[in-house]
Amino acid sequence: MIVEYLRYTIDETRQKNFISDYKKASVPLLKSVYCESYEFCQCVEDPSKFIIRIQWTSAEDHLKGFRGSDEFKEFLPLIRPYIENIDEMRHYQAL
Repeated sequence: MIVEYLRYTIDETRQKNFISDYKKASVPLLKSVYCESYEFCQCVEDPSKFIIRIQWTSAEDHLKGFRGSDEFKEFLPLIRPYIENIDEMRHYQAL
């Protein structure tokens, strides 16, 4: 098991669409056999900041399995407009 954290900064004019698109993208994400759980959060103190937490079966399953899957083909077009807004995208191991 590995945890991926994505941190985004999204300006106020795009936040509504970002939230809507990520909720749609969660459908194929959660259908993936490689995704164990998913969490989508918005900062209370600074609403332009978002964190997405995805628990994967492994980093390799995420990078090779999911990214080569039909679910990824559904997922990517929904989140592609926001890739430039990623502040961090890394895998972490629980200790």
